[in-house]
Amino acid sequence: MNIKLAGTFILLTALLVPGVSYAADMTTDTTGEYLDDAAITAKVKASFAEDKWIKGRDISVRTDHGVVDLTGAVNSKNESDRATELASQIKAVKAVHNNLKVDPR
Repeated sequence: MNIKLAGTFILLTALLVPGVSYAADMTTDTTGEYLDDAAITAKVKASFAEDKWIKGRDISVRTDHGVVDLTGAVNSKNESDRATELASQIKAVKAVHNNLKVDPR
């Protein structure tokens, strides 16, 4: 069996092995962009954890290409505004989308 044919056989065998699936990565993020976004998310969450007004609130943070999305619930408009302010202060944040719901308890 020549090398080219053997390589094709190995590739086909690997792709057809039952129980193993391969999903195409449809994202356009480079490793660096992914790590930058992860670092931004971590820094925003850390700033929330250290802030006496935001600490303990139900806020999810997602970052994509430097744009931070905030979702969840806070007790007041002031808390919502504070979350936006804190996230905006993180280096490399390009924009903040505040989708927080005000749910006074």
